[in-house]
Amino acid sequence: MMAAPLVTVVLPTFDRFELLPPAVQSVFAQSMPDWELVVADDGSGPEVREYLGALNDGARVRTLFLPHSGNPGRARNAAIAMARAPYIAFLDSDDEWEPRKLELQLEAMRAAQDCDWSYTGVTFIDDEGRPIAVELYRRWAPYSGDVFERILRDPASVRTPTVVIAATQLVRDAGGFDEAIDCGEDADLWLRLALRSPACIVGESLARIRHHPHNQQREVSRPFVSRDYSLRKLSEGATNAQRVLLERERSLNALLLAVETATQDGRWRSLATVGKTLPLGWKFALWWYESAKALVRACFLPSRARALKTTPAFASRRDVGRAGRRG
Repeated sequence: MMAAPLVTVVLPTFDRFELLPPAVQSVFAQSMPDWELVVADDGSGPEVREYLGALNDGARVRTLFLPHSGNPGRARNAAIAMARAPYIAFLDSDDEWEPRKLELQLEAMRAAQDCDWSYTGVTFIDDEGRPIAVELYRRWAPYSGDVFERILRDPASVRTPTVVIAATQLVRDAGGFDEAIDCGEDADLWLRLALRSPACIVGESLARIRHHPHNQQREVSRPFVSRDYSLRKLSEGATNAQRVLLERERSLNALLLAVETATQDGRWRSLATVGKTLPLGWKFALWWYESAKALVRACFLPSRARALKTTPAFASRRDVGRAGRRG
């Protein structure tokens, strides 16, 4: 019988047979052998189910066959409920780990004091596995310690396949992934963890995250509505200083939505969205600057932006198109 694992690897999937085996193989290739893998299948077709059925040994690898929901947080929560290890790690079915990922991350967490979760750098790859440049608008920086504000304001790039949490119970106490949202549910959880514990980091790329057209398609408003829900929820238990930061981010998030709405020829809806941000944003200097930009775009640029079919540069504040994008 297999000894109790040290790390539970949570891997949700849905109909990605061509990408799922490399993701699984990157877990089996880990230099640290004390892991178990829990795969939560969100209603895949027979090809994936057959592969997972053969993979499942009931001990080191367990699979959950769930009815399709399209909600990655729900699939991850189902796997978390089955976790037997004290540590928990996350991997998506189109991404891969470097061989020493778990080993190096656990070493860093054991060496740090009062650090209950960690993340690493990433390499972005295309469908063929070739490295690509994605985050051209910001330079990745290895923030550690109290990272709540860093994550909230987005200079700290915490990607789901890089996260390891030292206490599975901490995830459960934090409420797991919020199943009320299926876009940005990962960032929502990292913010709640950051309120409970400092983070430590391995400042090198230990995960390969795949960008492809499928995980970029979504409704224009969906990421912004989900983020507003998350920020409002966080305000309920926040300190006064944290609440000010959250109000600022809510106002800027709404302005991002106004800009995106304007590019879809929603001029009046865009103007109304800017107006709704006034009660939250008027006290922040950056709000006045960005609201002026949003109004200019809404009044003068929608047809041009639509014709060019481009996303305004302002929207690069948060790559919401990536967050919570899959299972």
